Amino acid sequence: MTQQGIPAFEWSEDALRVREFLYEFWCEHGHGPSLRDVHEALDLSREDIIAAYKQLELGKMVVVDQTSQNFNMLKMLPFNSFPSQVQVWIDDRFHSYAGCAMESVAISRMPPFKDRDLRLESYCACCLEPITVVMRNGDVVSKEPDSVLIHVSTPPSEWGIPSLMSMCDSMNYVKDAHHAEVYERKVARRGVLFTIDQARPFGKGVADARMWDYHWPNAPLRPGPIVDGIRALGVDVSNWDPAAAS
Repeated sequence: MTQQGIPAFEWSEDALRVREFLYEFWCEHGHGPSLRDVHEALDLSREDIIAAYKQLELGKMVVVDQTSQNFNMLKMLPFNSFPSQVQVWIDDRFHSYAGCAMESVAISRMPPFKDRDLRLESYCACCLEPITVVMRNGDVVSKEPDSVLIHVSTPPSEWGIPSLMSMCDSMNYVKDAHHAEVYERKVARRGVLFTIDQARPFGKGVADARMWDYHWPNAPLRPGPIVDGIRALGVDVSNWDPAAAS
C-alpha cells in the first residue's frame, strides 16, 4: 500500500464517525481505543470498524498494522501509540506521544486543548540533549533552547510510501543547525530545517481542520506543490533539489 498519489475520495459515514471518535478518545485518554471501545461507542461491528480503519489509512489519517488480527492502531495523527521523539504533557502530567516533531506543533490547536498549555518534551536527534517547547492554541509560549529547529530528512516524494510511518520518523527536533548537520552524517541523510515559526503555518491547514471540520476531506499527497509551499515559507529546500548540486 502507498498513501501517496491516491485520488481524493468521499469518506463513508462510518469512517467519519470513527475518525471523530478516535480523536475524542485519544485526547481524553492519551492513547488509542481497542476495537471493543469503538464498538461500544459507535455500535459498529468488527468488520465495519476495520473497513473504516482501512479507509482512514488510505486517506492519510492513521497507520494500522493490517497484518494483525486486531488491526492494531500504530498512529492516529497527530498521536503515536508507541514512544516517539516527543512527549506531550498537560498540567504537569504525561498525556501522550506526538506523531513527530512537526505534528507536535499543531496538537494544541485541537478543540479539547483550547487555552491550555501543552508542554512538548523532546530531545535533540543528534546528541539527545533535552528540548522543551510549550504551545497554547497553536502559538509558541516558550522554547528551550531558543535555537531549536525541526529537521526533515525525507523529501515529500518519499512521504506516504508505504505509509506515514517513515515520513513521521524523519521529522525530528534538533538543537540548532550545527547539530542538524551532525545528525545528517549519523543517519547518512540530508534534510531541510524548519524554525517553529515556519512549522506552524506549514501545518496550519491540518490544525485548522482537525476536529474543527467533521467532514474534513482527504486530498492527494502531491510532492511538487508541497515543496513549493515549503519554499514559500522561506525554508531552504536545496537539499531536496538535485539541480542544486551542479
